[in-house]
This record gives sequence, C-alpha cells and structure tokens, in this order.
Amino acid sequence: MPPRRRSASGYRGIRARPSGRFDAEIRSGEERIRLGTFDTAHEVARAYDAVAWRLGRSRRQMNFHDVWTWEQAEQLAPPSPAITHEQQRRQRELEQRLLITERDERLRLEWARQFPEDVTAMEEFFTQKEE
Repeated sequence: MPPRRRSASGYRGIRARPSGRFDAEIRSGEERIRLGTFDTAHEVARAYDAVAWRLGRSRRQMNFHDVWTWEQAEQLAPPSPAITHEQQRRQRELEQRLLITERDERLRLEWARQFPEDVTAMEEFFTQKEE
C-alpha cells in the first residue's frame, strides 16, 4: 500500500478549517478519534503525534521525528484550549468553595469560643435526640 500523502497543511491527519483554525483526527481500526481544533497547524500536528505515540504507531507515521518517549509527546502537544478553560473554571470554583469553608470554620470556632454555653446546650440537644 502506498504511503498516504500529506494534507495541504503539510502535516499528516490535519485539516484547515474555513475559520482559519486547524482540526485533526486519527483512526484506530474502525474508530475515529477527534483531537479537536487548534489555532496553528503545528500545535495540532504535535497533538496528532502524541495520540499516535499512545496508539503505538511507528515514528514514520508521525509528523515530527524528534519524539522518542511518551513524556516528550505529552510535553510537545498542548492540551485543547476548551479543556484548559474548563479545568481553570473548575479550579477557581473549588478554590472559592475552599475559601468559604475555611471562613465558615473560623467563624464557628470563634462562636464556640465566645459562647461555650450554646455549644454545651447544642451537644445536649443532639444527645437527647439520638436517644
């Protein structure tokens, strides 16, 4: 079987979109794995190589021949911007929840220090309720 020719982008598995961005997919048997849309052909070609490496493809089937290990493939292929933004949003949300929890705990401890009789009454109430 003759080798596949490269696309107009100059890279294997990469397509230029009308928007000016670049899209890629790679096949694994009958399954198509969509890699996403990137700003530059170079970025998506690196992502293609990272997935090709994971699938066990030979270096001849990759766009760049300077990748020798899986770690190098991971470092060279940037994550999809959509995933990165979603992860950043989740991280900010978790940090906000942590700040609220820490503030609530400080306020609870301050309240317990100022009003120990309330804490004792509350503990008695829940002890009676459990019985």
